[in-house]
Amino acid sequence: MAQLFMVTASILAGLSVAAGAFASHALKPQLSERSMEIFETGARYQMYHALALLFVGWVVSQAEIRWRIWLRVAGFAFITGVLLFSGSLYTLSLSGIKGLGAITPFGGAAFLLGWGCLAVATWKM
Repeated sequence: MAQLFMVTASILAGLSVAAGAFASHALKPQLSERSMEIFETGARYQMYHALALLFVGWVVSQAEIRWRIWLRVAGFAFITGVLLFSGSLYTLSLSGIKGLGAITPFGGAAFLLGWGCLAVATWKM
């Protein structure tokens, strides 16, 4: 599980950098200022949670088996959060479909679940 989380975190972090660069260079002339802000928020939160997932992977490798369930939930919640939160913001900013904003809070809830599970796991360890 540690390896899966660390590899996924590395990929998400790299994609976050690529998204930020793409936005700065290719999208800036194409998108409104507000759409750029939305896209950049998605990239920023993706990076934050890629780093959190990297940490979860490391903690999983150190934790006793009995605390790993909390860490697994945290890791998968961070991945789900990136897909829903950042993914919906990327799609919203590029497509302009306002209804996609309804998905974003589910990603935020997944992030909160991940942080809560990480807190429980590290407290109990």
